Amino acid sequence: MADIAPDALRVAAHDVPVPRSLSEGARRALDASAQVPRTILPRADDDDAWEGVVAGQRAQEEQLIASGLLETYIASTRTQVDARLVDGVPVFVGTPDGLADDDQRVVLVIHGGGWTQGGGQLTRLAAALEASSLGLRTWAVDYRMLPGHRYPASLDDCVAVYRSLIGEAGAANVAVSGTSAGGNLAAALLLRAAADGLPMPAALGLWTPAVDLTLDGDSWHTNDGLDPIIGQHSRTLVEFYTRGEDPRNPSLSPIFGDLSPFPPTVLISGTRDGLLSDTVRFHRQLRRSGVEAELHVFEGLPHGGFDFMSPEDAERATEFRAFFRRHLA
Repeated sequence: MADIAPDALRVAAHDVPVPRSLSEGARRALDASAQVPRTILPRADDDDAWEGVVAGQRAQEEQLIASGLLETYIASTRTQVDARLVDGVPVFVGTPDGLADDDQRVVLVIHGGGWTQGGGQLTRLAAALEASSLGLRTWAVDYRMLPGHRYPASLDDCVAVYRSLIGEAGAANVAVSGTSAGGNLAAALLLRAAADGLPMPAALGLWTPAVDLTLDGDSWHTNDGLDPIIGQHSRTLVEFYTRGEDPRNPSLSPIFGDLSPFPPTVLISGTRDGLLSDTVRFHRQLRRSGVEAELHVFEGLPHGGFDFMSPEDAERATEFRAFFRRHLA
């Protein structure tokens, strides 16, 4: 038997049933995710292999576009999406049907995807989905990504768009929302904005954010194998993003920054989320810094949610919508 590290606990292999308290849709989504094989990612220093991974992801996105499903999804949101350049950065502006012309409220949406995917037409889809879900205008940032653009290119793009947005709409009318790697960028964006003397937005929403890229969070280990997306198999993706940099740099791991200037923040995770620890630790750090912060942890929810059609997914979206509407001017 291999030795166990003195500060580690060996847990016997055991079956983990799907919670009976979940909706039928959520249970089906968990069952389906268990059948999906874990992606084998390259070493952090293998640029050629990462080019192949990203090319494969782009091919899947192109199939979605060619099939017409993407346009079907966008049409179903009843949202108009317009493309524009903001300080040289592509942005998709989503406007839900029925929104008053004089409604100045805007949510800056920063998509997830591990700093490698979710751009282009998928960012356009994100603008539509978030605008429909929140009932507010959205600006979805199509920021530069790996492997072609290394840190801090993605963060620089988000900061540039935020600076322009608050100049147009006023900070009191702006909320910022980020998911996963987008949550990392959203939190790092506010740290950069504070350092640059920019006003804070009215609110911040973080859904399962990657805020500690040292990977010290407990749930990286305890939920490994339960979460279909985040686990030990995805560590090299984080190492690829942080390569050559100190992962304790607050621009990479916002949990190590000064959070006291942050606006009211809502955070959402789930009991099967590999980034549950990142989310709950960031919530505690915000509270210690004197920031108003709400934390919602959903039963059985893995990273990225269920199937986006379950009652639990709808409840999560409702929490974001209610929080933003309370704090926006």
